[in-house]
Amino acid sequence: MPDSTWVAAVAGLRERREAGVLVTVAAVRGHAPRDAGAKLVVGRAGTWGSIGGGNIEAVAIDRAREMIAASVSEPELRDFALNDKAVNRHGVQCCGGTVVVLLEPLPVTQAVAVFGVGHVGLELARILARHDLDLHLIDSRADMLTDERLGVLADAVAKVHVHHTPLLPEEVLAHLPRGTHVLIMTHDHAEDAALCDAALRTTHLGSIGLIGSAAKWARFRKRLSTEGGHDDVVIDRIKTPIGLPDITGKEPASIAVSVAADLLRAFESARD
Repeated sequence: MPDSTWVAAVAGLRERREAGVLVTVAAVRGHAPRDAGAKLVVGRAGTWGSIGGGNIEAVAIDRAREMIAASVSEPELRDFALNDKAVNRHGVQCCGGTVVVLLEPLPVTQAVAVFGVGHVGLELARILARHDLDLHLIDSRADMLTDERLGVLADAVAKVHVHHTPLLPEEVLAHLPRGTHVLIMTHDHAEDAALCDAALRTTHLGSIGLIGSAAKWARFRKRLSTEGGHDDVVIDRIKTPIGLPDITGKEPASIAVSVAADLLRAFESARD
């Protein structure tokens, strides 16, 4: 039976929201400590599995941690000659063969929180759920979060977290993972305003987006300044309107496509 240690290790890194690198013996010619397909998972502080020990594994771990530290996103191939003439960093391996090792970065999964799972919020959740991310759905209305209504997300690729917050939805902000991108689109402008204020006071979040018109934002901006005590630089963390300006349809599905495309474009830009 194939060694499945690496599967649990990758799952554990994702659950803990830690970056890592999956190291695989991609090809072997001649004699080598492990056959093609052997895997090793490297995190900042731990390793799981093995590609054979010795110089190959030690160099792979060193490079994997360099990749983690530098947030490298592209995979790499490395060749190793296993003979007593090869210059090695961590000792001699003279099995007689050659090994090709593939290092694949395992970045921390993006996290998105959608506050308000009404018509637009549900359509947006349906789109985002098709992507590999942590998706948090928050609503103060229990009927928006029923199993029947959210059944359209049953085949989600994303890991979906549902939060029913009947009184203070903004309390969820403190418990979201670091770097979570927040989208505010509740049914209640007062709730939206409270969320904007709380989001600006929550320092570990990623981007903050607010749905609504220019008139709505003008009122919110004034309140955030006068009542909330936020300065202009802080208030400018909030992006509004959200979505791509070239998509002008007002149907919930059209708005959701626009918002999702804008967010995914931001993810791509952040990786460049």
